[in-house]
Formats: sequence, C-alpha cells, structure tokens
Amino acid sequence: MNKILLVIMLLTIVLSGCWDENQPERMLYVNGIGVDYKDGKYDVYAQFANFSNLGKTEQPNIDVQQAEVGHARGDTMDEAIHELYHSIDQKVYWGHFSYLVVSEEAMKNGKLSPVIDTFIRFKETRYHVWVYTTKDPVEDVLLVRPVLNKAITLSKLGDPENSFQQESFVEPVNIRMLLVGLDEPSHEAMIPLISVKENWKTEKEPIKATVLSGVGVVTPNTFKGFITEDKARGIQWMSNETKRGQITFKVDGGNHFTMVIDKVKVKIGPVVSKGDVVFDVDVKLEATVSTIGENITSDMIQKEIKKEVEKEIMATYEEALKKDIDIYHFSEKLYRKDVKAWKKHHKDGKL
Repeated sequence: MNKILLVIMLLTIVLSGCWDENQPERMLYVNGIGVDYKDGKYDVYAQFANFSNLGKTEQPNIDVQQAEVGHARGDTMDEAIHELYHSIDQKVYWGHFSYLVVSEEAMKNGKLSPVIDTFIRFKETRYHVWVYTTKDPVEDVLLVRPVLNKAITLSKLGDPENSFQQESFVEPVNIRMLLVGLDEPSHEAMIPLISVKENWKTEKEPIKATVLSGVGVVTPNTFKGFITEDKARGIQWMSNETKRGQITFKVDGGNHFTMVIDKVKVKIGPVVSKGDVVFDVDVKLEATVSTIGENITSDMIQKEIKKEVEKEIMATYEEALKKDIDIYHFSEKLYRKDVKAWKKHHKDGKL
C-alpha cells in the first residue's frame, strides 16, 4: 500500500510541472514597439512576428505575412499596452522584443524616460533592446519589411550590428548603453535616427526601407534635437567603435576619390592650463586605396583624407554647439582625468 501511495505522489510531482505551461502556438511574439505622443496620450504600435514561419528558414515564405502591427492609445504606457491586449487573440510573449522606436513628438515632450522605464521594469524584457527615434510616423517604420523579404528578425532595426560592421555611420544603441550614457557627464546620449525611404524596387512595385539618417540627442528629461546627414558624419571619426566608413574628396580640383576607412583609433586628452580647458584630439585611421590616377601620389591622398576627416569632425562639433550638445563627451573626458578642474568648470554636469 505504501508503494502505491509513493508512486502516486511521484506522478503528482511530475505532472504538476506542466500545469502552467505556455504552448508556443498559442502565443503572440512582440518583435518591435513604436511609441508616439499626441494630444496628451501615448500611441503604442506593436509589431508581432510570425515565428512559425520564420523558424523554418532565413528566407521566409513570401506568401505568408511575416508580421502585423497593432495600435492602441492610453494616458500612460501601461494603459495603452493593456488596451492593446483587448484586441489580441492569444497571450503575448515579450521575451523576443528586440527594438523600440520613439517618435519625435514623444522625445520633445520628455516621454522617453517613462517609455524606457515601462520596459525595464517588466520581467520578460531585456536591457539589450535596441532604441531608435524617427521623424516619420512610427507605424510606417514598423511596417517596413526587410530587403528581399529576409526574416524580419534580421532587419536593420532588429539586428543592427551586422550592417554596422560594413558601414559604421551611426553606432547602434540599446537600453543599457542609453542609460549608461545618461548617467555620465554631460548626461547626454545619442539615439540613431531612422527614416523611411522608397529607394528600392521589385519587378512589380517600389518598396520602402529604413535608412540611418543621423542621431537624436537626449538628456534624462529633455530632447536636444537632431544632427542629421552630412552634419553627423564626424561622429564616426571620433569613436573607437567605428568598424568601417568612407571618405570622398577631390585631389587638386580633379576627379573624385572614395577611400574606405577602417581601424579608427581616437584619443581625447583634456589640457588644463591657467584655469582654461582645451582638448587635444588625436585620430588615427587606415585607408584602403583601390585605384590611383595619373600624377596622384599617396602623400596627396593622405593630405586630402586628413583635411576631409577634420572638416567632418568640426562640422559635427559646430552643429552640436548650436544645440548646446556636448557631442564628443568632452565633459566626461575631463571628469575622468581631472575631477577638480571638472568641478570648477561644469554646470549641471556640462562644461
């Protein structure tokens, strides 16, 4: 009798582990979230990925919809998300949430911090979620499908590190990196700016793609503005994270040359003298030369590359000064080398 009771007890323990099981086919998976802010309310757009299709191959069935986007409004982020639940057929799983797009209006109204706070307090989401901002409707960004209809989880937004290795115009930023940046002097952080452009075509129709257009700069409570296109090009030459880029220039007013740049190494040294602070910036990089025309020497090319890199660095710096942005984090560099001088010169964490 005791043996029978023991077997029953063991079976009960084994079976109890399945009572709260979530069946994958009865769940919906969030891949991306877009947040806008209008008329005092949050507009939340959720992109749900069809993982039953994506799990089979990196080249999904083109006849099956890869993702759908839902929308809801609320006075708070939580209210908007729960409002969205009202129209969802299955339980929502957030563990595959990979990127967040915040609109210009939400940034201007100081809503980035409440948005980030909503997700970092939720146990299923992670700090590795990539963060973007946009001037375009966030719904349009979430509706863009990858080129050649590749898996939506491998898009530029969901998997930015892959394309960053080839072209390092703007460094990807996740929630962890964003929070670290906002905690350091001068308490500013850059977020990649995404635009939607119709610059691809198929045999049947033109298609839209997401394009990196610059950066948006935020503080814990405010939005400083955007630095876009050519005005943002200097950022890549002032970062040790840059993997690869390009410089185009003319030699002696002749033909254009494009050089592939890699192995960027930057040193920024604060120099304190007689109560003043200046910064000595040393940028080292390597350029790959594919072709050289007649009467063009390597010394001439090096001279032009130096001139163009310095020009782009200064153009970005001057554009940032107009918006009161410490784009190259000079305040942090002084803080780490000479905290006494930093305390003397800073105001609210900025020089």
